[in-house]
Amino acid sequence: MLDCLVVGDSIAVGVAQVRTECVSHSIGGYNSWQWNKKFKDKPLGAKTVIISLGSNDHPGVRTIWELQQLRDRVQADHVFWVMPAIKPDIQSMVRNVAESRGDTILPITRLQKDGVHPSWAGYKELADRTR
Repeated sequence: MLDCLVVGDSIAVGVAQVRTECVSHSIGGYNSWQWNKKFKDKPLGAKTVIISLGSNDHPGVRTIWELQQLRDRVQADHVFWVMPAIKPDIQSMVRNVAESRGDTILPITRLQKDGVHPSWAGYKELADRTR
């Protein structure tokens, strides 16, 4: 079993750049549906799994269903969800899935000017909180 796996969107890419020891299945700009389609055959087992998805979801994505499908495949001792900094409706869905499984939710507390992505200090903070 892997020690650490990071999955998701551009925020996951940034976390993986700090957590260089982790395997990363992350692509910038992907929404939850695209991620599940692309990585449907990848095993998702690790001691620690860090998930960042939802920021790129739009009304055409069945977000809660997609996030549940992803989480159903994860086998881990610890699962961390990076809470999207935007879209309160998506935040609620991420919280619902995470809390239903006893996972840990990590808010982004330090943002870049775009209001979406963590600053470099924010990425370091997220990485440190998942160790």
